[in-house]
Amino acid sequence: MTENSPTAFADRIDATGVDPVRDWSARRTYRAADFRPADLVAAKAGRRVSVVLPARNEESTVGVIVEALRTELVIGVPLIDELVVVDSHSTDTTAAVARTAGARVVAQGEILPALGDVPGKGEALWKSLVATDGDIVVFLDSDLREFDTDFAVGLLGPLLTEPGVVFSKGAFDRPLDDGRTVLPAGGGRVTELVARPLLATHWPALTGFIQPLGGEYAGTRAALESIPFAGAYGVDIGILIDLYEAFGLDALAQVDLGRRVHRNSPTPRWP
Repeated sequence: MTENSPTAFADRIDATGVDPVRDWSARRTYRAADFRPADLVAAKAGRRVSVVLPARNEESTVGVIVEALRTELVIGVPLIDELVVVDSHSTDTTAAVARTAGARVVAQGEILPALGDVPGKGEALWKSLVATDGDIVVFLDSDLREFDTDFAVGLLGPLLTEPGVVFSKGAFDRPLDDGRTVLPAGGGRVTELVARPLLATHWPALTGFIQPLGGEYAGTRAALESIPFAGAYGVDIGILIDLYEAFGLDALAQVDLGRRVHRNSPTPRWP
C-alpha cells in the first residue's frame, strides 16, 4: 500500500480525526487576485516561464488570448518568457491568427515526428514540453471567451512563491452557454456526473479540486516530464492523478480564477 493510496488516505482520517481534504484546501487554495505580476517577476529568480495554448480550429478566440498575454505579460510586465501555440491539425486559420497575434506557432505533427502523431489534446500537451524550454509551463485552453490574463498570473503564483508546490490547477465558475442565453452555472456536466464520483471512489484526496477536468493549470517542468500524458481528452485529469501519486497532495495547489467561459458541448434532449 503506497502512502497516497485511497486506503492509506482513509486510515489517516481515522487516526487523526482531521479531514485532510479540508485541511489541504485551507492551505493550498489561492485566488488569482492574491498575486501581482510585478511581484512574480521578482520571484522568478532566474526561472523561465512558458505559456502553451493547444489549439484545434480556434481561430475566433486564440488571437485574442495570445494578444492579451503578449501585451500584458510579455511586453508590459516580463512575466512570460515564451508564448507558444501548438496547432493540432487545424483546418481553419488558427495558426495564422495566433502567429499574427504574436505567438510562436508549432505544428503538432512536426514535433518528434518519428514517434508518431496521435489525435487529441494530450498529444499536443506532451509534445509542447519538447517545443518549449521554460522551467515552469502554463497550459491554457485556446477556446476561452472573456479571457483574463489573471488566469496565467494566478496559476503561476503558488509555483513561484510556495516552496514544494509543483502543480497548480485552476478553479472557476463555469457558466453554461446554450447558444440562446448564458446561465450562471451548469457547465461541466462530465465533471459532476463522472469525474467527481471517480475521484471519490479511487482518489478521495483529490475531491477538494473544484474543476478536476479544467484545462487551465501549470507545473514545473521537472514534475511534468516525470509523468505520462494520456493521448486524448483524459489528459487533464490524468495529469492531476499522476502528479498526486508521484508527489503527494501537499505539492498540489488550486487557484480560484473567477469566471471561465468557453464553448460548451450541446446537451442532448432526453425523451
